[in-house]
Amino acid sequence: MAPRANWKGTLRIAELSCPVALYTAASTSDRVAFHTINRATGNRVKREFVDAETGKAVDRDDQVKGYEVSDGEHILLDPEDIAAAVPESDKVLTIEAFLACAEIDDVYFDKPYYLAPTDRSGQEAFTLIRDGLAAKNVAALAQTVLFRRMRTVLIRPYGKGLVATTLNFDYEVRSAEAAFKDIPAPKISTEMLDLARHIIGTKMGKFDPAAFDDRYETALEELVRAKLEGRKIKPRPAERPGKVVDLMEALRASAKQSGGAKSTGKSRAKPAPKRKAG
Repeated sequence: MAPRANWKGTLRIAELSCPVALYTAASTSDRVAFHTINRATGNRVKREFVDAETGKAVDRDDQVKGYEVSDGEHILLDPEDIAAAVPESDKVLTIEAFLACAEIDDVYFDKPYYLAPTDRSGQEAFTLIRDGLAAKNVAALAQTVLFRRMRTVLIRPYGKGLVATTLNFDYEVRSAEAAFKDIPAPKISTEMLDLARHIIGTKMGKFDPAAFDDRYETALEELVRAKLEGRKIKPRPAERPGKVVDLMEALRASAKQSGGAKSTGKSRAKPAPKRKAG
């Protein structure tokens, strides 16, 4: 079954254009999903909006967006007001600049999408754009309205197609200074640095996303399976980090344990098909 496109439009560079579609590249839809249940009746419960002061339920037609200008005072915005303010989508993904792939700080990366041609008439132009980006080892920056928001998109070659990653705006990315301001700057001895380099060198590997196990998701799957089979699961003890008494001794002990190159993770068999828990 062909995937459903999230967006369809035109990819354009100057006078060169081709019809394209965006497809979800990463999704959480396969995670174990739970419903909230009334323990007494076994029925699902539903959410309801209530007035914060009166406690009475508010009908959907009476719900409106509001922007707080002071404590408890809001400016009301009707759907028509918001629709008029949002820029209209022209369904054109216009490439505005090219840049080296390494120039984009990945803290600005938001969400990836696969970008593919939608019909044969545009396949030649699409292939030319893809191969041109690959030959120059560059990415393209484009802007368009996606999902009722103006978005900046980074477009890069990816296999037979392209990957389009929406980017966070500058005001959405918080400064690192606040997080790093209290980090001290101790002097590290040459011996410590050499030991650290040795440990890193013995554990070098290649990134294989299939080798990493989502232990939380696996535990939930096992819990649901055990419930269905009437089994009990013993709680797993949490791993506690060891207390570092002497940094140099810890480095030396780590260096002794590092006997060779390590893999980036352990592969595992695919789990049994997930069953939605109710």
